[in-house]
Amino acid sequence: MGGPVIGEDGVARCPWGGGPGVMRDYHDTEWGMRVHGESAYFERLTLEAFQSGLSWSTILNKREAFREVFAGFDADAVATYDAGDVERLMAEPRIVRNRLKIEATLVNARATVALRQGEGLEAFVLSFRPDPPPAPESTDQMTTTSPQSVALSKALKNCGFAFVGPTTMFAMMEALGVFDPHLLGCHRRGSATIEE
Repeated sequence: MGGPVIGEDGVARCPWGGGPGVMRDYHDTEWGMRVHGESAYFERLTLEAFQSGLSWSTILNKREAFREVFAGFDADAVATYDAGDVERLMAEPRIVRNRLKIEATLVNARATVALRQGEGLEAFVLSFRPDPPPAPESTDQMTTTSPQSVALSKALKNCGFAFVGPTTMFAMMEALGVFDPHLLGCHRRGSATIEE
């Protein structure tokens, strides 16, 4: 139960990506695949925060609008946003209009810029990479937090980040391919490309 499902195209996938549409596209082309660069990490961190309490398909369907209103997730640009920008974003129907999450994005942009005094956001997140966990055979073997996501959450909060709880950070680590999140038997298992 909860193992990979075979789609109408004959391909085995994690159950949540089994049917045609935006979720399958994301599963097949992005989830668990490494990205590089500050803006890619800032985008994932932001979108995972906005997803909290919502379906991931809602966020994916609004992703282009998020990219537009948050300047392509350029931390320097978003770090300059002020109260007027918060009100502008609260009036933007194409994104999730949650004041706390919007304000957290501005806070996180400033914290991302500040992290450049050290290793930067990407290296910071990757420094919490776990040893490869056992490959799950079904969704009931998957977890929603890990010691590393708890530690990353705490470390980011200490650096001034907001909306970076352990569950949200675990989801971000899965999405970024910090470890391979795909089920055994899924055609994407083994696609995470973290360098040693």
